[in-house]
Amino acid sequence: MAVDTSFYKSFMSEEIRDEGRAQGRAQGRAQGRAEGLLLILEARGITLTDELRQKITTCTDPELLHRWLHRAATATTTEEVFAERH
Repeated sequence: MAVDTSFYKSFMSEEIRDEGRAQGRAQGRAQGRAEGLLLILEARGITLTDELRQKITTCTDPELLHRWLHRAATATTTEEVFAERH
């Protein structure tokens, strides 16, 4: 008995795989930026509360992490890094 594998070669299947790959790349970018942010803050001697550390490590938005990372390069306090700017 032959198994129908046509779905796995279909356009829809390709789209599902592509979407999964894109999500994986975004998660990888977010994780890398979170690790970089923690490293920079540690190197600059900026102490994090457990709450802020969790905020960083659970953030899944690569762009937000990028903004925090950019600010961390010159910040002297956690308030400067995480301030909400409008």
